[in-house]
Amino acid sequence: MSVDTRLMTADELLAMPDDGMRHELVRGELTTMPPPGVEHGDIAAEIAMQMRMFVKQHKLGKVYVETGYVLATGPDTVRGPDVSFVRNERLVKTQEYYREAPDLAVEVTSPDDRLSEVTAKVAEYLSGGTTVVIVVTVNGSLEAPDLLPGWSLPLRELFA
Repeated sequence: MSVDTRLMTADELLAMPDDGMRHELVRGELTTMPPPGVEHGDIAAEIAMQMRMFVKQHKLGKVYVETGYVLATGPDTVRGPDVSFVRNERLVKTQEYYREAPDLAVEVTSPDDRLSEVTAKVAEYLSGGTTVVIVVTVNGSLEAPDLLPGWSLPLRELFA
């Protein structure tokens, strides 16, 4: 006996009531994650704040936090990176999800994140059209010279 799994659309995901959890769609299947912990939230907020100040000062576009992007359709994939950037020429006003990938996606990893899941997310962003995907780890610095020329954020400061 087979059981048909009904796939969900981006519009159905958007219409779901807020239950305090984070939801994304992966090829039409709902994935649910608990809200991030304090350290994760602090790091994502710091990245977003630093990036937003730079982007605003240079009038480059908009920086978003946990905003949904439709990366694929039929079946739909909707991801909400911890921090994202969209260039001015691609900005749209909407109450829905962005119907395209962000130019830049930043994912802050948590201790319980599996490498295979993080790698799959990165691949989804890139195949959806994201130019740069940054997975935050302790070493190095955040940079995207083609999108945000001159901006850099040393990551050791975030984990201090």
